[in-house]
Amino acid sequence: MSFTPEQTTELIRRRRAIFPKTYIDKPIPKAIIEEVLENANWAPTHRFTEPWRFRVFTGDSRARLGERLAELYKMKAQGELFSERKYEKNLQKPLRSGCVIAICMQRDPGESVPEWEEVAAVACAVQNMWLTCTAHSIGSYWSSAKALQQDREFLNLQEGERCLGLFYMGYHNLPELPGKRGPIEEKVTWM
Repeated sequence: MSFTPEQTTELIRRRRAIFPKTYIDKPIPKAIIEEVLENANWAPTHRFTEPWRFRVFTGDSRARLGERLAELYKMKAQGELFSERKYEKNLQKPLRSGCVIAICMQRDPGESVPEWEEVAAVACAVQNMWLTCTAHSIGSYWSSAKALQQDREFLNLQEGERCLGLFYMGYHNLPELPGKRGPIEEKVTWM
């Protein structure tokens, strides 16, 4: 099977950050989640270190994730900084999603490539996930989830592994959103 340049361009340019607040209550089939993960596995990786690792939250585990995110927020935002609205948002965001995937990176123990290349490989894996979701009309969003990045125990992170954020996925009823990019000519210098 071959894809035209036009089809590839259309898929890339249709990718959007679709936030959990717009997701509808419709489960994502396990086969699609597995396809998303398998496509992530085909990202480019220098020296084949394949640094991407994933923790998948579906069903009841989404509630545990929401509770942990809300708890971490509450511990950080004490006193006047605390917002009940933000607490509830942290609690509900995973529940609004059909699936949440913790994006993790396993550093090559031999450090055969610079760490930034490992992070870049994981980012490429996430782009593959995002494009796969777009092809299935599933909204998705990569959140940094800073508080969770430090919670090694909750995610059962192994030695040399770290969390780079959460990837929220869910069906939605939004119309196709227009893209927003400045002209490429402002970002390129021909040598």
